[in-house]
Amino acid sequence: MKRTIIFLMALVLLGSCNRVPITGRKQVSLLPNSEVVAMSLTEYNSFLSASQVIETGSDATLVNQVAGQIAKAVEEVMTQQGYADLLQDFDWEFHLVQSDEPNAWCMPGGKIVVYTGILPYTKDASGLAVVLGHEVAHAVARHGNERISQQLLAYTGFAALDVAMSNKPEETRNLILGAAGIGAQVGVLLPFSRTHESEADRLGLIFMAAAGYDPHTAIGFWERMSANGPSIPEFLSTHPSDETRISNIRDVYMPEAMEFYTGK
Repeated sequence: MKRTIIFLMALVLLGSCNRVPITGRKQVSLLPNSEVVAMSLTEYNSFLSASQVIETGSDATLVNQVAGQIAKAVEEVMTQQGYADLLQDFDWEFHLVQSDEPNAWCMPGGKIVVYTGILPYTKDASGLAVVLGHEVAHAVARHGNERISQQLLAYTGFAALDVAMSNKPEETRNLILGAAGIGAQVGVLLPFSRTHESEADRLGLIFMAAAGYDPHTAIGFWERMSANGPSIPEFLSTHPSDETRISNIRDVYMPEAMEFYTGK
């Protein structure tokens, strides 16, 4: 019986494997992306209604301008690379929200939030492009779907999302919020989250470069973020350590990104 269950699980996993665009990494996506996007949109709108959204002023204008250029570049790159179909569920939306926290995040389908607390670290349009490129990369790589799939496998087996929502609504809601990167938990799934962050660094550099922003700006931005305070050990973090991240950006991802930048 146990062998039969393992065999069926293997078949499901093999049938649900996709590849992340450009990087080619295999990922498990148990759920239709349209379903994940629809549920995420509900939580996104709930967050916005409870937050102070800044719609006017120079900061909001800058976010919209840079975001628009990044989104256009993403569509161009994905089309050139043969992945245009992966954007069919996207409806780009960017908001600046009042918060002292130096952060930004995205939900599946291209819903992006930038906190005002990160603007002193981005400093200008290029620095903001680093952040937006990174967050858009999470959405393009469908990291949200992958995180939810991983959580469903770990905690609810192969239950469908609607079944999980009916049986455990609060837990399932937390899955969606966790998939968006709002909050993080220490646990066995952290290595996947570090993979997501590194992947978003790589893709984010490509997207900002394709939008006409010098990817070298990312080094200064992450150095400023690193100086914000002491880092926690990498094994306890869903993000790569500051040293690892900056080293990878400078030595591993930069040459590829510069090809897109010099080609503009």
